[in-house]
Amino acid sequence: MDIQSIGITGLRTAQIALVATSNNVSNVYTPGYNREVVSFAETGSGGVKVGDVERQFDQFVATQLNGTVSSVNALQAYQTQIAQIDNLLADRDAGLAPLMQSFFSALQDLAAAPSDPAARQGVLGTANTLTAQLRGFDGYLQDMQEGVNGMVRDEVFQINNLGEQLATLNREIALARARNGEAPNSLLNQRDHMVAQLAERIDLRLEVQDGTTYNVSLANGQPLVAGTRSYGLEAVASPVDPQRLTVGYRDGGGGLSVLADDVITGGSLGGVLTFRSETLDRTQNQLGQLAVTLGLAFNEQHAAGVDLNSAAGGEFFTLGTPQAYADARNKGTAEIVGTAYVEDDYTALRATDYTVRVTDAATPDFTVVRRDTGASLDAAEVLYDGTDTLSFGGITLTFDDPALLQTGDRFEIQPVRRGAGNIEVAIADIDQIAAGEAAGSGDNRNALKLQDLQSASIVGGRASVTQAYAAMVGDVGNRANVVEVNLQAMSGLREQLQGLQQAESGVNLDEEAANLIRYQQYYQANAKVIETGTTVLDIVLGLKA
Repeated sequence: MDIQSIGITGLRTAQIALVATSNNVSNVYTPGYNREVVSFAETGSGGVKVGDVERQFDQFVATQLNGTVSSVNALQAYQTQIAQIDNLLADRDAGLAPLMQSFFSALQDLAAAPSDPAARQGVLGTANTLTAQLRGFDGYLQDMQEGVNGMVRDEVFQINNLGEQLATLNREIALARARNGEAPNSLLNQRDHMVAQLAERIDLRLEVQDGTTYNVSLANGQPLVAGTRSYGLEAVASPVDPQRLTVGYRDGGGGLSVLADDVITGGSLGGVLTFRSETLDRTQNQLGQLAVTLGLAFNEQHAAGVDLNSAAGGEFFTLGTPQAYADARNKGTAEIVGTAYVEDDYTALRATDYTVRVTDAATPDFTVVRRDTGASLDAAEVLYDGTDTLSFGGITLTFDDPALLQTGDRFEIQPVRRGAGNIEVAIADIDQIAAGEAAGSGDNRNALKLQDLQSASIVGGRASVTQAYAAMVGDVGNRANVVEVNLQAMSGLREQLQGLQQAESGVNLDEEAANLIRYQQYYQANAKVIETGTTVLDIVLGLKA
């Protein structure tokens, strides 16, 4: 190869290096871009050629970073939601604590003057305010339940969209490699950026097949993207609770399976699912337990008294009933047609949902499992009357026809989930407040006993209503603090990994500016080589002349 041909190879190589450097500079702020480095190689006959335009990408660091980002986004989604409950419950002015105190203070005034209309009106007024606030709190939490449903729907849509794009990129990359035999760096960058975006929404597993194709699966191994095919998630009604949306998986055969909430724990989707199961359900149950227990205990004591009309005290509060749902996958057709609280067993109420399993339809025999702990109730706590009624945990359930039960059938029971949303004051006539134990306007003995309920351990048999509320506020506050601490720790790890990734793949403008000067000089030098070769050739030709 002559001197001019050698110079031409240098020009071409320098030009490719300048293009790669210019591309780096242009994409310094492009999300997901990985800087390119040109490697040179000697040709077999002299001169230089481009060995490869290498994309600076570390798969190990990227996988670590994606996992960390998934955890950070889950915690951020959790924190955003739990902060709303924490602010609601901890508000000294809008909280329940001052309203409960006002209600029992009004009862104290009633005990001091049992026939005073103003004192009686004070009891009704504070009771109405307290129940309105309980309903308001429950309505707020129920709105959050609906909000979680909406977020599940939106996240599933975005995840499916990203999965389809990832499968398309797998196809385009394979075609580009087949055509050119080289790695299409731009498409590879897009694909890695797509995986990073997917990790922001859901925890995933990435497998690189044959060193080129990306296969992405859920944490339990079910594929989301396999080569050029994507599998869809669906937001579906939970088979155990039709009020809430959960995530379903559509397999290759078109079958739909419902994923348990704990299958998806990472990304923004995992964060809202974890928040719902760990905090939102728990808080709504705690609030409901407080409201129902207060209502039942107050009604029981109120019924033991006498009002100003010398009539026995009736219900002071009206309450709803426990919620019960048959699992949509049940083989039997039996339904729960009636639910009720056991009025004199309110201390048995717990702030949890239950799953009732039919373990033997012939008997029938049942197992009742607490949803919060996963523990089964003792056999002595689960009572079946031999006809159609099952009792446990301070509630009773009535089946329409136990003969229609089949072994394996399940029922979701929510004794107090909406308890706070259904409590109201049952009386409007101040004369119907049963302040005494016998006829007579000056009797205050029952009013004193009603007031004593403020300090009685009626909630779960272990706490007063004020203690139970304080425990609920503290529980939410502690969870919020734990999430905040974990978020700070994971955010620090994310920043470290991002720095490590940028050191490998990021564009440094100072370095690229230096490369531009270097490759420009390299280009000029090769042009000088060609010029020198031409001069030499001219001289040689002149000598021949």
